[in-house]
Amino acid sequence: MDIDVGPVDPSVLYEQELHVSSAVWEAQERGLLRCQEHTSLLHQWKLTDEQTKLVDKAGFGLFRRIGPMTLNNSLISALVERWRRETNTFHLALGETTITLDEVSLVLGLQIDGDPVVGSKVGDEAAMDMCGRLLGKLPSAANKEVNCSRVKLNWLKRTFSECPEDASSDVVKCHTRAYLLYLIGSTIFATTDGDKVSVKYLPLFEDFDRAGRYAWGAAALACLYRALGNASLKSQSNICGCLTLLQCWSYFHLDIGRPEKSEASFPLALLWKGKGSRSKTDLSEYRRELDDLDPTKMQICWCPYERYENMIPPHVKAKLSLGRSKTTLVCFEKIELHFPDRCLRQFGKRQPIPQKVKRRDRKNRRLDDLDTSMTAACEEWAERGDHIVDSSGGGNVVDDGAYMEWYARISITKLNREAFLENQVMNMIACMREFEEAASGISMERLSPVEREVMESVKDTFSSSLTFGGWQEVAVNSSYGKRRRRNEQTPTMNNGGGGSDLSSLLLQKNT
Repeated sequence: MDIDVGPVDPSVLYEQELHVSSAVWEAQERGLLRCQEHTSLLHQWKLTDEQTKLVDKAGFGLFRRIGPMTLNNSLISALVERWRRETNTFHLALGETTITLDEVSLVLGLQIDGDPVVGSKVGDEAAMDMCGRLLGKLPSAANKEVNCSRVKLNWLKRTFSECPEDASSDVVKCHTRAYLLYLIGSTIFATTDGDKVSVKYLPLFEDFDRAGRYAWGAAALACLYRALGNASLKSQSNICGCLTLLQCWSYFHLDIGRPEKSEASFPLALLWKGKGSRSKTDLSEYRRELDDLDPTKMQICWCPYERYENMIPPHVKAKLSLGRSKTTLVCFEKIELHFPDRCLRQFGKRQPIPQKVKRRDRKNRRLDDLDTSMTAACEEWAERGDHIVDSSGGGNVVDDGAYMEWYARISITKLNREAFLENQVMNMIACMREFEEAASGISMERLSPVEREVMESVKDTFSSSLTFGGWQEVAVNSSYGKRRRRNEQTPTMNNGGGGSDLSSLLLQKNT
């Protein structure tokens, strides 16, 4: 019997053939992703008091406190395997979850409310003009300090990391802009270029008061969503964006590779600063742990920030409702969709079956090709406060069992090959239950005797397939940790005991 490695219902994960999970199932391991975040030298920047005030004014006062963060490449690579760019969510065994706007504010301390971070393309000549006007110094093309309107982070640090004590106000501003450009280029807007940052961001820091009105957190999330989506493709070997956010998000929600916390402080990323994790754990082990997530063992925490409520500054707390805004995130040419309605358990609510996913055209991503959609995206962002999802999320409100049955059909929750087969069998059971219910709902009155006999035979077949060993619960629910009735015999999933082998039984019935 051939087993399709894709979801039973491909209407949601319609890019499965491009996703890394399809390669994992075929034993085509790509290895660990190369993580492109460059925070290790941030501590070498020495800011004066005047510079610190300008950084605060620009909206990065809290964020700059985080500094260098050691990354766990194995954990990050395992998380990326669960990311689906069709929904901008992680598809775990327990359902969908994602990084939401409020979490960016809580973990990084960046503003999530404000103007969108947008601008124009910058050519080489314009980039040099910007450097001269806003930095007061020019990078050398001959020394490869600038290339295609991108300057090297090392040049910024070497040239501007220490501001002279007797510097004029203009020189202080130039050094501060250089620091901010370095900061975003090594963290929230890090790219696969590694050691370069685009000069296109520099005009955003011309006026520090104006810079403080941008939604830097929303832009950071747009870039991370895009980076996760790209890295989830089986053809990719790098990941960029704010990986500190990704890793800290995992530490808060998942008890996998989690180090001991530091003393509580804000932004909440500081809880994990200076603490090691199981960085030597290999990818396959993290993959197995994600497969085996069990809510009854406290391995996942849907609402991890409640205990830190007293630490959250009032101006941050006032905007946290935007975490439930079903809106569009923008950062220059990047446009990404924010789907909190797919992850309402993160807000302490029951998860309904979400609305259908609209397919996106990903062929053209250049700014020139996105002018129309960019305008629409900015308009949607401007209405972000009007699209806060309620407890239903606009979807079909059902109980947890019905949600998990639906989820098992549209998703892939197991990546280990052994677990993958079991997962496909569970999906098969869910489909059989649907057929059984449909057959039971057919009226027998208008059927001929022959048709009635056939229909009874069909119903008996489905009933016998789904009932064995005294167990009459939908198996797909049991695979997510649901307790079976104690007074009923539990089917075993191996051949070591005397019980039925669920996988073998169903495979025999459907071969």
